[in-house]
Amino acid sequence: MNSSLLRLVLVLWIGIHVVPQGSAAGTNTSRTIPGGIHRPVLRGPDDPREIAVPAFGLDALPVTNGDFLEFVRQQPRWRRSQVKRLFADENYLRHWQGDLDIGSTNAQVLGQPVTHVSWFAAKAYAAWRGGRLPTTTEWEYAASAGLRTAMLTNDPAYRRQIVTWYSTPSPASLPPVGLTPANFHGIHDLHGLVWEWTSDFNSALVTGDSRGDTGIDRQLFCGAGAMDGAARDDFPTYLRYGFRSSLKAAYTVHNLGFRVAYNLAPYTP
Repeated sequence: MNSSLLRLVLVLWIGIHVVPQGSAAGTNTSRTIPGGIHRPVLRGPDDPREIAVPAFGLDALPVTNGDFLEFVRQQPRWRRSQVKRLFADENYLRHWQGDLDIGSTNAQVLGQPVTHVSWFAAKAYAAWRGGRLPTTTEWEYAASAGLRTAMLTNDPAYRRQIVTWYSTPSPASLPPVGLTPANFHGIHDLHGLVWEWTSDFNSALVTGDSRGDTGIDRQLFCGAGAMDGAARDDFPTYLRYGFRSSLKAAYTVHNLGFRVAYNLAPYTP
């Protein structure tokens, strides 16, 4: 195979590559999020105003019940009855009927985003898939795209839809993944379905009373009160930072799921 053909194969693989395991329906693909600059909405006094984000892969869809069922079939230690409490609280997979029983074989239930999963379980699943959890910066960078533009601020109608979702309680029964329109990068459900774990979800933690404390105590949680707000009208982003700061790695929540990210191997001629 000549070098030109090798380059073409690599470009096609990076642009849209099928994930090797996991998705029960085989429909979840990862998309390349091109590198760029992320400007954090919340930052500490010593944090940079701009962060360079290298290109990375990100699943187009969140992990579903069907996906996670295949994972626990092959990884018994992450089944509901066997997981150690150090790695997941007592509500882990509570919406399932048993270790290998979601409660229905209906395609809609299998296609719902898996929730009641801890950060530890999400991290293990991502590794099993040959990937990892996205960093907070990567997630926010991918989520900052509009439907037809790389910048959400240039898509006011979509931004209003996002604000509406963040101000609406989650339904008792979640819809399947993939029903919200894909954003500029081809990613579905970053907004409008569930919250999602990130690898460094606790990176914005501050002390219980930021007015008087100078150190960071990661056992105390606050809605990022000591952070500087760069976009004071960005309500959803503030909520995300506040929500992440309330979590511990073993927590499982009814509206908290995740998706998988991937490193992109550099081309070597």
